[in-house]
Amino acid sequence: MAKLPGRTSFSSLSAVKKSLETTKVGHTGTLDSFAQGLLVVCAGSLTRLADHITGFNKSYEAVIEFGKETSTLDPEGEVVATARLPSLEELKSSLEKFTGKLKQVPPAFSAIHVDGKRASDATRKGHTVEIPPRDITVYKNELLEVLLENDRVKYARVSFDVSKGTYIRALARDIGLDCSSRAYLAGLLRTKVGTFELKDAAGYNLLRKFTIADVLEENALLAQNGPGETRELLMAEIPSHVVQMTPDFAGYCGLETIHLKEDFEKDYFNGRPLRYKMFDFGRDIEGFDKENHNQILIKQASYCVFTYDNIFCGMLDGKENRFSYGFVVPFNLIEEKRKNSLCLEKEALK
Repeated sequence: MAKLPGRTSFSSLSAVKKSLETTKVGHTGTLDSFAQGLLVVCAGSLTRLADHITGFNKSYEAVIEFGKETSTLDPEGEVVATARLPSLEELKSSLEKFTGKLKQVPPAFSAIHVDGKRASDATRKGHTVEIPPRDITVYKNELLEVLLENDRVKYARVSFDVSKGTYIRALARDIGLDCSSRAYLAGLLRTKVGTFELKDAAGYNLLRKFTIADVLEENALLAQNGPGETRELLMAEIPSHVVQMTPDFAGYCGLETIHLKEDFEKDYFNGRPLRYKMFDFGRDIEGFDKENHNQILIKQASYCVFTYDNIFCGMLDGKENRFSYGFVVPFNLIEEKRKNSLCLEKEALK
């Protein structure tokens, strides 16, 4: 789904819950309330997949305001520092430095836990939080648009392709400092999560164009009126954008797939010890001896498990040359899907 600015990621899920008539919903990576764009949402038994999808690379467009830095590094914070505006040449030179493998100190206002507490909670209470730098990768950045003030860069719209755990707010802060200026994010649009793209999301057409002018106008409207009411429009689109988990879709998500053999369903759903002969891998895997059902796992991986008739039924973790249960979908849900499928087949034959 497409999250609109002015709403939290959590509150945005209410439309999904009501549209799909479920309380079991989870997203795969928070967007700050000022931000907008793609939220990949898992519902029902698929909520357990959320942790696997959060590890995907992500793409963003960001509107950066120079000359100021706020406490939260976004429009919702207070201005804590000011500086001169950079030249266009300084900005271009700085962007060249912010590609590849980097060390990044996450924002103090973030969900990262330090000494067992959220950094944002400690910061709001006035405590100084020391967050250690983390490894990130900026695969690509591109300057898309600038707005000058007295021949200096006041606003810049930049696209970023980044690894998991990268804070675009922190990138804006660090680019500003590198330009001998200060900066914060005026707007943020997430356009891609792994293979999922914003253009395919429910509610995509409810978003405004993401340009510097549109972001500034949107921010002014939000400050004056708050977010508009669009939940009903979003709810109407959600059912047509629901995708069922199938082996093909698991592959699209970049996940490994295996099939549970019919004769071993009872063992699997009752949590009995896992044996390789319970599964059909469907293809040759390096180190796998089909005759003796003995596999050497070359690398750590997670596997989506499907029944013999292609119903998603859980996840297995491959580690240290063995399988372990990730999670198992309750068998009553598998039976329900089979009954529904059978009813549809009968209807089609009438």
